[in-house]
Amino acid sequence: MSTQTVKSATVYPIIVAISLSHLLNDTIQSLIPAIYPLVKDSFGINFAQVGLITLVFQLSSSLLQPLVGFYTDKKLFPFALPTGMTFSLIGLLGLAFAPTYPLILVSVAFVGIGSSIFHPEASRMAHTAAGGKRGLAQSLFQVGGNIGSAMGPLLAALIISPFGRSYISWFSFIALLAILILYKISRWYKPKALRIHVSKRRGYEQVTASGFSRSTIVYSSIILLVLIFSKYFYTASISSYFTFYLMDKFGLNVQQAQMHLFIFLVSVSAGALIGGPIGDRYGRKFVIWGSILGVAPFTLLMPYANLFWTSVLSVIIGLIISSAFSAILVYAQELMPGRIGVVSGFFYGFAFGMGGIGSALLGKLADQQGIDYVYHLCSFLPLLGIVAIFLPNQQRKTV
Repeated sequence: MSTQTVKSATVYPIIVAISLSHLLNDTIQSLIPAIYPLVKDSFGINFAQVGLITLVFQLSSSLLQPLVGFYTDKKLFPFALPTGMTFSLIGLLGLAFAPTYPLILVSVAFVGIGSSIFHPEASRMAHTAAGGKRGLAQSLFQVGGNIGSAMGPLLAALIISPFGRSYISWFSFIALLAILILYKISRWYKPKALRIHVSKRRGYEQVTASGFSRSTIVYSSIILLVLIFSKYFYTASISSYFTFYLMDKFGLNVQQAQMHLFIFLVSVSAGALIGGPIGDRYGRKFVIWGSILGVAPFTLLMPYANLFWTSVLSVIIGLIISSAFSAILVYAQELMPGRIGVVSGFFYGFAFGMGGIGSALLGKLADQQGIDYVYHLCSFLPLLGIVAIFLPNQQRKTV
């Protein structure tokens, strides 16, 4: 089997369907941080306990992802996606009706398990449908998730905040729709998964070597993980605490602050669409370097800005920094072709884990030093983007 067989025509309907399912999946996820002010008030918890909710979600959605990827690289599981979404549906209903804080943690863990199954497998299917346009496929996949992430604060502001936490149950229809779409995608994927599985067993995977030495792959992977740490620790400060920051510094109410978070997340969605196609054309390294280090001047300015300029800067930051992940993921996939599940699971898992650990640590720091201090400290994180200069020029190493 030649690599041309694998790189067939780009299957846009499948990529769009996967992106839509990513939108639905991440809409469910985004309801979690969007309801933090309600949960904080109703259960009387502090910022550290708010951070623990994120930590439980991110760890449950990160630790399993490499294992799911490793398993599905070896064994056929074409209907993993609707199975994972069923876990998310159970967690969503738990978030609506959990009577205690510990049961909130259990509920977010169920949503996290669903996410841990969804992301590596959906990324693999986007890769399968991509043909030769891997960056574009991953960007379209990513933009669906980012739009879904933006929907949470808006839905919370319009429906959940005015009427109460039980109205989260209304969004169970989102999970049911996602299960239906994912079942259809899985039926398309099943024969292709079987062919890929047979090809691996017969040794055809030998044609997929990246051309880089083992040591180059290892140190490049470490650099990519440092970049993910920088990106996701910073974005944790926005996704988990931006509403509190705006309420504390500018006196906004919950709904007003949630709308500002929504604006930021919309800019993240727009920026995610840019990174993949630019990476396909000019190289992933260019996008990775520019999207993380390039955002540093704006993050450094934001703690000193008034409300108007804070909103403007948050949009600029969202546009720039969100282009990084799809380029990082495809770069890593091209470093280690033939291990798409493991690479996708590990990098998604690490990203989620860094977001969760960052949220928990920043919550503890906010309790001790104040939320404004957190934003001053985090503004320096994108400067770590300078390490991208040490990545090898990959460009067109894969055939």
